Amino acid sequence: MADYTIVFDGGSKGNPGQGYGSYALLWPGQSQPEIIRLTFGSRVTNNEAEYDTLINALQDLVNRVQAAGGTPTQVFVDIWGDSQLVVNQVNGTWKINKAPLQVRCNQARALLQQFGFAAVNYHPREESVALLGH
Repeated sequence: MADYTIVFDGGSKGNPGQGYGSYALLWPGQSQPEIIRLTFGSRVTNNEAEYDTLINALQDLVNRVQAAGGTPTQVFVDIWGDSQLVVNQVNGTWKINKAPLQVRCNQARALLQQFGFAAVNYHPREESVALLGH
């Protein structure tokens, strides 16, 4: 079982357009997930917003673990998102053809490598909407 679970989702109003995202953090003993809402720039694509939300969630978790006196290498994290593109690119099963996504994928992978174990998983959009509201 994972020490933490992250559920992330991002998008843009227009594509590109105003970027936004949300992620939920869950950990053992927590009765309700903590949900964090984000806004990004005005020329952000849906895929960039998905990546930016994942990166923010991972960095937040690294910071929280360190602030509590722990190290991310002691943490197991399960990550769930409804972007097949992000999940498959981060996991290395899909190619990355756009430089802005390559940069973000590299950032996400660098953060993931800080954890003792991290799995990035796909789930249907309805599951993200049920938890995050979008």
